[in-house]
Amino acid sequence: MHASSRLASSLKPRAPWLDAPRHALTRVARFTRRIVTPVIELDIPRGAGAAGAALIMLGSIGYGVSAGGHLSEIATDLRRACDAVSNGAGLRITSIALEGEHEIGRAGVLALIGVEDTSSLLCLDAASARSALTRNPWIADATVLKLYPGRLQISVSERVPLALWQKDGHISVIAADGTVLQGFDGSRFTDLPLVVGDGAARPARDFLDVVGRYPLIRDTIEASIFVAERRWNLRLKSGLEVKLPDTDVEQALQTLVALDRDKKILSRDLTTVDLRLPDRVIVRLSDAAAAARDVEVKELLKKEKTKKKGSEA
Repeated sequence: MHASSRLASSLKPRAPWLDAPRHALTRVARFTRRIVTPVIELDIPRGAGAAGAALIMLGSIGYGVSAGGHLSEIATDLRRACDAVSNGAGLRITSIALEGEHEIGRAGVLALIGVEDTSSLLCLDAASARSALTRNPWIADATVLKLYPGRLQISVSERVPLALWQKDGHISVIAADGTVLQGFDGSRFTDLPLVVGDGAARPARDFLDVVGRYPLIRDTIEASIFVAERRWNLRLKSGLEVKLPDTDVEQALQTLVALDRDKKILSRDLTTVDLRLPDRVIVRLSDAAAAARDVEVKELLKKEKTKKKGSEA
């Protein structure tokens, strides 16, 4: 070989493994065979690739539906398809027995559970229907029974309006357990008592029960105001404010009734009757009454002074 060829060949870089010892190359080969051979010899069932591809596609579709907010639309379409098949098999809903609905109404109850003229009994999930009903604030409890082949029986127990609740300038209709049933539009429930203040909805039932035992007071109340979420004030239709204690409200109301019987306190020209202290009652006169009282006191003092001068003479 020519000397220049040998020189050029010697200048080419050699792969690092060519200089490695033979036993090192053997270990590399064994490791490679151990990793690669099981993969090559793996017996993949026929159709596994297609199934995997289908799973990937379904996952992608599911993610797209969820991200795009189309789940409800897909569920509606699937239910309609199910109804069509089931109705063909004779499982269409042909009879609906409904009881207990007053505020919601028949159409409202059926709309809540998604029952239409084309709905089938087979494709209606009774548990989901009951959950949909009890999510409505008017409905305290419900039962949904499917009686094949085509009868649906629904029973609802509605909450009863207890009072109007004013909070942050907004008035709502509430039930005995404090649940807000709906906003107050001024056309209905105008005869309900009014409670005012943060946290007033839940304790309203117990308080109104106590006040209801004293018709003389109950019938003169314009609003019951929950103060600092611990005690009540009464604002009467006359403008008089009655401050009640944190505890033993009934005793305070008994005192108020007795004062009105003996002193006609509810019809006097007062602005406040404070019953928060168990051993005394504090009243505050209106400005006009206070001015009249001042004049009366001055006249009494003047007469007393004149009488005293006359006796000395």
